[in-house]
Amino acid sequence: MFTRLFANRMSPALFLFAVLLCQGLVAAPIAAQDSLADAATALADSMAEYGVNESDISFSNEGQNIIGTLAMPDGAGPFPVALLLHGFTGSRHELPVVSTEDTMFSRAARWLGERGVASLRIDFRGSGESEGAWEDTTFSGQIADAIAALDYLETAEGLDSGKMSILGLSQGGLVGAATAGRDARVSNLVLWSAVSNPVMSYGILLGYDTLLSGVAAGDEAMTIMLPWGAETALKGPFFEDIFLVDPVAEIASYSGPLLAITGSRDTTVTPQPQAGQVFLDYHEGAEALVVLDGDHVFDVLVGDVTEVIDEALAYSLAWIQSN
Repeated sequence: MFTRLFANRMSPALFLFAVLLCQGLVAAPIAAQDSLADAATALADSMAEYGVNESDISFSNEGQNIIGTLAMPDGAGPFPVALLLHGFTGSRHELPVVSTEDTMFSRAARWLGERGVASLRIDFRGSGESEGAWEDTTFSGQIADAIAALDYLETAEGLDSGKMSILGLSQGGLVGAATAGRDARVSNLVLWSAVSNPVMSYGILLGYDTLLSGVAAGDEAMTIMLPWGAETALKGPFFEDIFLVDPVAEIASYSGPLLAITGSRDTTVTPQPQAGQVFLDYHEGAEALVVLDGDHVFDVLVGDVTEVIDEALAYSLAWIQSN
């Protein structure tokens, strides 16, 4: 039984009601029988309807090759499709789901495909197997890559070009919000732990002094030590975009359906649920906020735990199918 928090441009009173509802302290309205939670619960208990076939594809943007994995249900189609956008320092397969053979996005692709939604997960330029240097990555470049991916999907065989969703994780959510705001072909948007305030999130992650030093770095790559012990190098334009690209301002130009899913224990994009709610506050249209009892990546690295990522998938598919 899913007992999570939903918001639709909530007033403080409605927000409090939702909290009480999730805690079982007030009665649910009759309309809740047809709610997103009910649909997600039904999907979580559903059986696979399709086999899923995966193939690696490529397309170009600004003269560089982008690699992706297209997951297609094995039926006749045309199928709706979701573009999956990875996070900071990630790749199209994203993080491993510990205790399984899956990664976050391979699990998502299979789960969606078995229920009739195709997907394309890409490596942004400079990441994974795509061309380009990581140190040249920027939010703006990744937004351009996402738009190029929509170009590819629009003409791909077996896909419904009128039903192209984006599902973005963390920085991929920032990119997804901006892409949806700029490209009318995005018919649905799902944000997982999406960065809503880049200065705050990257200030916490990298240090505010690092952000200022990075802006001053220009075309010289600056070496950075990440909190988990890895080392990376980025140039000034990446840090400039932290101050110049505003995903909340971008979402104001998008009027399609919007679902934000956050983890209540997220310490990377924080505080929650406010960091997710702000997207809804600046968006006009069908929308919902779901808060799961999980961390920034829905506990996939915790151990023998798949409940949270599977709930995120169930809500995401329920949203895509109902809008």
